[in-house]
Amino acid sequence: MRLALAALLAGVLLQQQPPAGYSPVQDGYPHGDPPYLLEQGWQPLLNGKDMSGWKACDAAAKNEWFTTAAVRFERYLGPTQLNGRSAPGGVILNGPGRTANICTQESFGDVELYLEFMLAKGSNSGVYLQSLYEIQIFDSWGSPEAMTTSDGGAIYHRWIDEHGVGGSAPLVNASRRPGEWQSYQAWFRAPRFDGAGRKTEPARFLRVLFNGQLVQKDVEVDGPTRAAMNVAEAPRHPLMIQGDHGPVALRNIYVRPLRPIVVR
Repeated sequence: MRLALAALLAGVLLQQQPPAGYSPVQDGYPHGDPPYLLEQGWQPLLNGKDMSGWKACDAAAKNEWFTTAAVRFERYLGPTQLNGRSAPGGVILNGPGRTANICTQESFGDVELYLEFMLAKGSNSGVYLQSLYEIQIFDSWGSPEAMTTSDGGAIYHRWIDEHGVGGSAPLVNASRRPGEWQSYQAWFRAPRFDGAGRKTEPARFLRVLFNGQLVQKDVEVDGPTRAAMNVAEAPRHPLMIQGDHGPVALRNIYVRPLRPIVVR
């Protein structure tokens, strides 16, 4: 009887295991520590020392981004500011909060992205996959209104004929208070093109987690969102961080090639 029960339990556990070659963490849900600590294959985009690997997207723009070891936030004395001392460190800060957008020197196609960010009160930024398709970074903490394509966790709208078009509001308001570290994890599929260079499929966000909560699922993006870099859609482009809409700090920016999500 005991042997039969053990065999049955082993069979059930075996059925629950993901397909060979996939990590059990790769199911689109949080699993405690950040994924770059739990799984292999993640590539850091910050070296912990300086801004190597990054540049101003517009070479003519004033670039005041710098690295720091720590960020200070004053809830009562200066809630609209983030302060840090320029020094070697694993955190990047956009100076006074009104500076250049920065891009990676490396380009990416299908990709998984993980990053952490901190906002001052009222700040607004964004991470642009391929410098074209924005996941909005915005201080939506405590908002009583229905979520829109301008809120934190949104896929920002396009800008056509002087008004917003499309985009995807977050499923929930997952924003934390200003001055607290927050995280995004995104699964992104780049647009597809035929042999003649014609686009055959739009870009797609397969899944976005905001502070571990699902905010986007299987969202198509027909074209570049507002304030995107002025480049044509392509199989590969750099990652871009918006730096001109208020103080924002980022750390632990990691990418890896996109893998299928294990469905449980």
